[in-house]
Amino acid sequence: MFLETIEKKQLAFDRKKLQDAELLDIYEKLLRPRLIEEKMLSMLRQGRISKWFSGIGQEAVAVGSALAMEGDEYILPMHRNLGVFTTRGVPMARLFGQFQGHASGFTKGRDRSFHFGTQEHKIVGMISHLGPQMGVADGIALAHKLRKEQQCTLVFTGDGATSEGDFHESVNTAAVWDLPVIILVENNGYGLSTPSSEQFRCRFLSDKALGYGIESRVVAGNNILEVVHTLREVATSIRRRPRPVLVECMTFRMRGHEEASGTKYVPKELMEEWGRKDPVANYENWLLAQGILSETMRDATHHAIKQEVAQAVEIAFSEEPVKADLATELNDVYAKPIVHGDRGPARVETPVQGKEMRFIDGITDGLRESMRRFDNLVLMGQDIAEYGGAFKVTDGFVAEFGKDRVRNTPLCESAILGVGLGLSINGMKAMVEMQFADFVSEGMTQICNNLAKTHWRWGQNADVVVRMPTGAGSGAGPFHSQSNEAWFFKTPGLKIVYPAFPNDAKGLLCAAFEDPDPVMYFEHKNLYRSLHGNVREGWFTLPIGEAALVREGRDLSVITYGMGVHWALAAVEELGLDADVIDLRSLLPWDKERVLESVRKTGKALVLHEDTLTGGIGGEISATIMEECFTDLDAPVMRVASIDTPIPFSQELEAQFLPKQRLKGALEKLAAY
Repeated sequence: MFLETIEKKQLAFDRKKLQDAELLDIYEKLLRPRLIEEKMLSMLRQGRISKWFSGIGQEAVAVGSALAMEGDEYILPMHRNLGVFTTRGVPMARLFGQFQGHASGFTKGRDRSFHFGTQEHKIVGMISHLGPQMGVADGIALAHKLRKEQQCTLVFTGDGATSEGDFHESVNTAAVWDLPVIILVENNGYGLSTPSSEQFRCRFLSDKALGYGIESRVVAGNNILEVVHTLREVATSIRRRPRPVLVECMTFRMRGHEEASGTKYVPKELMEEWGRKDPVANYENWLLAQGILSETMRDATHHAIKQEVAQAVEIAFSEEPVKADLATELNDVYAKPIVHGDRGPARVETPVQGKEMRFIDGITDGLRESMRRFDNLVLMGQDIAEYGGAFKVTDGFVAEFGKDRVRNTPLCESAILGVGLGLSINGMKAMVEMQFADFVSEGMTQICNNLAKTHWRWGQNADVVVRMPTGAGSGAGPFHSQSNEAWFFKTPGLKIVYPAFPNDAKGLLCAAFEDPDPVMYFEHKNLYRSLHGNVREGWFTLPIGEAALVREGRDLSVITYGMGVHWALAAVEELGLDADVIDLRSLLPWDKERVLESVRKTGKALVLHEDTLTGGIGGEISATIMEECFTDLDAPVMRVASIDTPIPFSQELEAQFLPKQRLKGALEKLAAY
């Protein structure tokens, strides 16, 4: 009975209190994406474009949702929601430039389709991985809630994407935190060619809302007035009482997943049934029948939009192809590129004047100073509030900063990393603590495809710090001891820091919060309470991307970071070697100039790290030294690292795994050349 009611509403238009002028404005906005699509399909047949993801049949959902939201509220659409962009007034010529990969587009030719955002129009486009935009929407909504702004965020997802882990994590987070977000599910019956019957067992996707303890609505998605009325009602309610609401719009995709895939997998009678529910044709016919729209007005509207489309196409196609410029591409990877000026020769830094602290206290002090300096900074992680985190780094923070800014999270790393990006998009800063660095694998898409690429793609900074308690040495086994910094080392757009001393821990953490780029902050767990040192008081930063010379010598260079610094210092001292010890401190970007300067001076280099040998950062550093310093070398570049196995639990096996016991032999061999 309920489904029958929804189906009847697909063709039953109820204007309620809408005036004729509003109804005609809705018509023009509904027609616009349809006529753009018809032009795109025509150009596809002509070979003028190579690919198109059609939203024909689903226009009412995109247009109706955009009309329901205030102009300064964020919408996070997907790749069939052309109507969101046109309704929000994105210039048509620029859209076509984006589709063609031209410089006039939003991504300067670096991405296609709707994979972009625009702060001007408060739109945040998706990436190809279905689901990650939902965590981002949570973050945008959280920023509104923390600032006590009566605003709502709307995020699109498809029926197929509701099976993704990101959907579950993000809806659950929105529910637990009462975030003001509309989760709009476009149920068009198919995930590419897989029908709903093979994707989920519930009758309606909105039934899932019950499991999260949130409200839901089901809407006749091909009826533009039903979409507008329902979403306006829901958005108004959310602005008054912040909470998530899941809205399922029943609709249908009349074209293939993309044009090359076709629609042969869809039964003919189903296509015919939904063809009779065409959202544009039915609304147009209703307006004509009501006398609100005349045939003359209809024809004039069609003609005007087609002319506008044709003109925009010609503008976009008249542009020259993007000119490849190496400096531009490299500089746009980061919002704040690393620039090394004339620093002069490396010198061992003078001892720090300050208060003696443990390594962990340096991290805590850096966090505290950053929270005091940036009142828009939000800390998020599992058990970090009253409990203080697994290692007590944030112990006492709730008392000073409150639970709004020191937030316990559900066990959902991907969603919370997305929340971090959403907070940044909405003008805030975020820290996400991985309880152990090993657990970050749950959030790889958000880090490597969202955080890392956002600035390069459309100029939006990702002001997020990810804290990574890392490292072996305590017999914690293969899931709590990994050194996984190399997972991120190859990902442009990320910055990676890895301090070895308490003062560096504080200074680099403060710098990470000041930096607008995403920073992976690695902190070795076995240094937390075993290492002491002087730490400068108050707020200060150390430059990201600059290595430190922690011991000076003439005969060989040891390049390392983290726990390796302490192994190296002890080993060269015990062996009586006259060696440079370079603490990289930053791994991405790494300080190539300082490393090469040292190696050219000594003629011998050993690269040491706790990570496994194969695929570790040492391979890249060694290769660079060989390429840049070949004629200066008196010996082959050596690497010392952990063996190529997972990290074992037994302390005897762990000792064999780690490079420490092999380091002295390697240094002696290198010194003997």
